[in-house]
Amino acid sequence: MRITDIKLRPASKYLFVQVETDKGITGLGEAGVWGFLDATKGVIDTFKKYLVGKDPFNIEDHWNYLYRSMYFRGSIIMSALSAIDMALWDIKGKALDVPVYQLLGGKVRSKARCYDVAFAFTTEDIKNGVKELKEAGFNAMRVMITKDVDRNARYSKLPAKQQIFSSYIQHYVDIVKAAREAGGKDFDLLLDVHRSMTYPEVVTFAREVEKYRPYFIEDPIPPDNFEALGDVARQTTIPIANGERNINIQEFEMQYSIGKIVYCRPDMAVVGGITAGKKIASIAEAHYGLVVPHNPLGPVATAACLQLAAAIPNFAILEFPSFYRKGNESEMMKKPFTWQDGYMDIPDRPGLGIELIDNLETEFPVNQRSLSAPRMYDSSVTDI
Repeated sequence: MRITDIKLRPASKYLFVQVETDKGITGLGEAGVWGFLDATKGVIDTFKKYLVGKDPFNIEDHWNYLYRSMYFRGSIIMSALSAIDMALWDIKGKALDVPVYQLLGGKVRSKARCYDVAFAFTTEDIKNGVKELKEAGFNAMRVMITKDVDRNARYSKLPAKQQIFSSYIQHYVDIVKAAREAGGKDFDLLLDVHRSMTYPEVVTFAREVEKYRPYFIEDPIPPDNFEALGDVARQTTIPIANGERNINIQEFEMQYSIGKIVYCRPDMAVVGGITAGKKIASIAEAHYGLVVPHNPLGPVATAACLQLAAAIPNFAILEFPSFYRKGNESEMMKKPFTWQDGYMDIPDRPGLGIELIDNLETEFPVNQRSLSAPRMYDSSVTDI
């Protein structure tokens, strides 16, 4: 079997890749570096010149060649590599008539526990969010602990609370308290700071919400300084989750050994696809860490996450795809995912187990995410 073509299939805010072979078997992948999808297309076109004519089964060799042949590194290159990698695993599974998880060592679970998000910035809204998710069958929720700023304006919506340390911390302590009261003891809270707090803010906040038993606190500070991340981890009993912005396996090793994280968050569409995902899971396992795949993207990335979740012993929980419940993007697939009571079923069909609809590009016109950095009340830029 030989690769004959690589086609780009942009739809909605996603960029899908279709790798074709001379045996009529095609593989699907998805690039994840939103806002830079046009640049990613250029990298994929460059990769195509190397891949056409090659055996799609030699995934590890292709991964290493493409990764090592680039003098420059970065998220755009790795996003392109991730999409290609997913597609090659999809081809291999289809050619051998097995799901990808069989190629990764076999199934260790048949379904993946998931959590969804409530974008709520008041205690009343968070209570309603918990109620809505519980009624939908979820027993875990992502609580957004982020500065409530207007990314399209020049000022914060809540300038007083955002500028005053004490009231800002108290506001989000109240949010977590309300979520715990609404969820009860049989409901998990995953606190996503989203890198929006300063070092002193997050340390104080974490200490005050420990009593509400959060599942973890995610991205407490920007992820670039692993030593600072480790300092934060040592000052709270709440486990730290991090890694959604990482672009290589080495960053995960450093986050465990220096940053002292417990939960790692590889993005399968950015970090290097399934090949990298399996290696990251092994790094986490060696540190008694758990894997929580970052999954804010489309159906192909979700399928890759599910195949990894099926095959690794230290999977914990999966970010439920935001496109699935709210919106009609489940219609991108010929056969949608199935889920019940907060768990997604692992597809047992060959490869990644999904197919995109034939008229995808016309049914879901391109609408890429725009670039924006939020500004505070004093007009200064803050972290996304």
